[in-house]
Amino acid sequence: MTEKFNDTILRAYKGEATSHTPAWFMRQAGRSQKEYLEIKKKYSLFEITHQPELCAYVTRLPVEQYGIDAAILYKDIMTPLPAMGVDVEIVSGVGPVIDNPLKNKADIDNLGKLEPEKDIDYVLKTIKLLTEEQLNVPLIGFSGAPFTLASYMIEGGPSKNYAKTKAFMYKESELWFVLMDKLADMIITYVTAQVKAGVKAIQIFDSWVGSLNESDYRIFIKPTMNYIFTELKKLDVPLILFGIGAKHLLVDFNDLPVDVIGLDWRTTIPEARAMGVTKVLQGNLDPATLLADWDTIETRTKAILDDGMADGRHVFNLGHGVTPDITQDTLKKLAKLIRTYSKR
Repeated sequence: MTEKFNDTILRAYKGEATSHTPAWFMRQAGRSQKEYLEIKKKYSLFEITHQPELCAYVTRLPVEQYGIDAAILYKDIMTPLPAMGVDVEIVSGVGPVIDNPLKNKADIDNLGKLEPEKDIDYVLKTIKLLTEEQLNVPLIGFSGAPFTLASYMIEGGPSKNYAKTKAFMYKESELWFVLMDKLADMIITYVTAQVKAGVKAIQIFDSWVGSLNESDYRIFIKPTMNYIFTELKKLDVPLILFGIGAKHLLVDFNDLPVDVIGLDWRTTIPEARAMGVTKVLQGNLDPATLLADWDTIETRTKAILDDGMADGRHVFNLGHGVTPDITQDTLKKLAKLIRTYSKR
């Protein structure tokens, strides 16, 4: 690390004033990067993550290319599940596919425990390589949240309505909480190992929890999330919670011991504040905007930055992840716009 360490985003996550609005982009590593697409011709996602040197290269590429304020570790929310006995494959164009979905008590009882030094040593090696040698910005680690992980484990893959997951939750509520406890303990172990290896912030992706109503969230999910974040708070790193289509849950998110709440594009910063959300906010340009003309991109980006600067507690991001059809040039121009326009 030859350059001075850029801790802007960490200060913003703590609610401190910064010289500009810091930014990173969900799914910034890979997707549309030509170097990554060449690598993907040879290796699958899991194969890349099992090679620390290669994984570190993919992780740091967007920092070098776009000049953003954080890196996020290249991996998938499915990464720790094989250690628990879950047979998962990332299928191109589909997403995670699980050959042995959970159906009964025996399936849940048979889930194993994560032993990071043995099961995901390659992840820890990648983190150390990045944080000790290669990055001059903070590295963000992450995990899927219990509901989102459970939805894949029960459905067997992506779902449009999460019907099997909800039916299991309602009909087998006792087993549901056993599963939540097992996933919570795994997440705490997993995240703790990432922080000890060197990550400086953690994002918990509860991507699909917005499919639940407020009452079900409070009964079946919120107690587990409170337990997880209470334990992770002891690690003394910024904690970010993000969900899609979760506007109706933002007040409940705000109750949790998190530092930052990620917004998707459906909720503006002023709307979140009007609801009573007090945490630092992250977001929230619709990724589809980046397929429009530059005038549209610039206008919408500036509007979000204006709201964020008026608010004073904002980190710029997309409202969901970079899609494969978004070009490197667009992301580079976006990063430059954010930095120059928000310069204090």
